[in-house]
Amino acid sequence: PDQATVEACEAASRDDWLLLPELLEQFGELGCDVVEMVLASQDSWDRYIAAQWLSIRRWLDANPDDELAGPMRAELAAAPALHARYQREYLGWGVFALIDR
Repeated sequence: PDQATVEACEAASRDDWLLLPELLEQFGELGCDVVEMVLASQDSWDRYIAAQWLSIRRWLDANPDDELAGPMRAELAAAPALHARYQREYLGWGVFALIDR
């Protein structure tokens, strides 16, 4: 990703991310065998992140006068476009089952 994407995803640098092959190699370097792997598709990643926006919205509805309401409103206003513009192509989630060697 370019520097704007890195900053929009709140990473310090591009080096904060590993591509999947490098991540799997790192597990091995840490002395673990990967025995199970489930990765998000773009569709499931979109559903996962959108559920967070719904949670923010519900929290705002229940806590309109909270000191965090302003920053949370700003986050909710910006998050969908940031996700579509910068994060969707580069971020997702995965679950890895590892066994120590």
